[in-house]
Amino acid sequence: MSYLDTIELLCEAGMHPARTIVKTQKKTGKNLIGCVPYHTPDEIIYASGAIPVGLWGGNPEFSKVDKYLQSFCCGILRAIVEYSANGTYDILKAVVVPTFCDSMKCTLENLKLSSPKSLKIIGMGYGQQRKLKIGQEYTISEYKRIKHELEKLQNTVITDDMVEAAFCIYEKYRSAMSVFEMVAAKHLDRITSFKRAMIIKAGLYMDKAEYTALLQEITEGLKSEEEDKFDGKRVIVTGIMAEPSEILHFFDEEGLRIAGDDMSLGSRIWRTPARKDVENVYAKMTLRFADAKADPFMFEPEKLRGWYIQELVRKYNADAVIVMMMKFCDPEQYDYPIYKAEIENANIPMLYLETDQQTVGLEQIHTRIQSFAETLFLA
Repeated sequence: MSYLDTIELLCEAGMHPARTIVKTQKKTGKNLIGCVPYHTPDEIIYASGAIPVGLWGGNPEFSKVDKYLQSFCCGILRAIVEYSANGTYDILKAVVVPTFCDSMKCTLENLKLSSPKSLKIIGMGYGQQRKLKIGQEYTISEYKRIKHELEKLQNTVITDDMVEAAFCIYEKYRSAMSVFEMVAAKHLDRITSFKRAMIIKAGLYMDKAEYTALLQEITEGLKSEEEDKFDGKRVIVTGIMAEPSEILHFFDEEGLRIAGDDMSLGSRIWRTPARKDVENVYAKMTLRFADAKADPFMFEPEKLRGWYIQELVRKYNADAVIVMMMKFCDPEQYDYPIYKAEIENANIPMLYLETDQQTVGLEQIHTRIQSFAETLFLA
């Protein structure tokens, strides 16, 4: 199988999450544990003998969620609760829910009520004073509490060596993603905006060891080819996620390609490497969280996001920035006025798109993307 076939394989996996999850369970024979975004302790889940599965919402027909969450709650979380209530998540052994915002806290409690099977729900808190020792100690205590919860759930013992082995697999995945991101930016005819997003998304639903091997196969295949002579415009996208995915087809139709991203379903997953001078695996996980920059879900008085986006523009020689603003996402919306002013002051063209996964009328968004692309090509 050529690397081009592998690209199509991962695109299919990203496009059809439910189908991919079932295949993963059959192939591995392991329990599946759902991970509500963002920053769940996937390594501990993996060490327990289960497969972490990303739960990033979708576009269900809302019929039950209004009993649990307000209509102005984040669409990702509303979709997660709807899927829980209609039995879609019955395939899962449990769900882990971090609590970075008020809506996540509501989702944590409502998932305990909404599942027909009374699905096991495990909450996860992080020390937001992550630069201070006391905040790091709290996060470590939460990791260890999750470990004990999973030991009871999986009827197993999770040793530090098992967590270390899982952490190494995830570090290999994160490293492979960083390399893929850089190589893909040199092959924007082959790795379109849509394909890039689906390849990344596929990693949420597969065993990371298998996925990383496939991703490395794609990266090595791209490296063996000459760089594409792409004559369109290179963009940086920022936000939670680039969905509905039809929007990415609009990018591709109008000659826009994602060269790099600052997204929760994107580089925020992998861009912070672990420290090499730390031995304890829980400290490694905690300090990786502490070292993250420009993430709207983390306490950061310096507000480095505008700086970081400009660094991405320079790194990938991008022509513009596109903001994918998830409706009703408070952390993202709080950041926007700050980095908007910084990007405008740097004279970088920027397009703001407000979306959610349940958006159905996309014609207006298409027109705005088309108009923005025209201004870039005429500049």
